Amino acid sequence: MNNSDLADTIAAANSLTKADARKIVDGVFAEIATAAANGDEISLNGFGKFKVKATPAREGRNPSTGATIQIAASKKLTFAPAKAVKDKLNG
Repeated sequence: MNNSDLADTIAAANSLTKADARKIVDGVFAEIATAAANGDEISLNGFGKFKVKATPAREGRNPSTGATIQIAASKKLTFAPAKAVKDKLNG
């Protein structure tokens, strides 16, 4: 499922136009991205939590040459599903 499919499903279920539903879907994801960029935790009851995790700089190896390289520190967005989602996935 992609953004358009999600918008189509929301439009059909809520008597909205596809354009209005697409604006809502895009707005939700934009706000999640903005909150994550600010370092906030996004908790959606019954769905899960998005968290920003920092990974420190570290040394790695180039697999083709074996040379040591520096891997820069970065931030990653992780998702932990709620129990209800886990239960749906695992039957």
